[in-house]
Amino acid sequence: MTADDPLYKLQKLVNFFQELSAEEWYDFAAIWQPFTAKRKLILTAAGDTEKHLYYVLEGVQRAFYLKNDDKEATLVFSYAGSFSGVADSFLLQQPSKYYLETLTQSSFLRTTFLQLDELMNKHQRIERCIRMAVSYTLAGVLERQIELQCFSAEEKFRVLLKRSPHVLNLIPHKYLASYLGLDATTFSKLLGSVRL
Repeated sequence: MTADDPLYKLQKLVNFFQELSAEEWYDFAAIWQPFTAKRKLILTAAGDTEKHLYYVLEGVQRAFYLKNDDKEATLVFSYAGSFSGVADSFLLQQPSKYYLETLTQSSFLRTTFLQLDELMNKHQRIERCIRMAVSYTLAGVLERQIELQCFSAEEKFRVLLKRSPHVLNLIPHKYLASYLGLDATTFSKLLGSVRL
């Protein structure tokens, strides 16, 4: 495999969580299929059960919650080099409370719950890899919860710029404002005044 090979990129991420043996990697690599999606496509709708785990090769996606008054709350973004999907719906195989959509044209590797579940039952280290990925995700969710509840608008904005400065060029600002729990006017003011 070369550095441009999608499976090589996936293997680097997997190895961050858990090194796999040659046999384990061979089995794991075999369950992933290429998939592409157009811009602004709903991959998973609220009420649907997430069928796929995605590894993002290209593009930007977001998960969001839609209130009864049609107000959206952006929960998380995914982009190249990360996993994507509605994690709780996928892992528990229950209906999603959220939507997952592509913000840009996107390309992925994806697998199904049944394929991954079978491998987790067959290979303990694959199960551990998924557990570690979920643990890192949970740690990030808890950290973000503190930011949303305890930080000022400017502090939330600064944290975002420090953690992921590239998102300002990748993601429309209205979605970043929603992600931070800010209105568009406040976000625009911070964009013009805050420097790192």
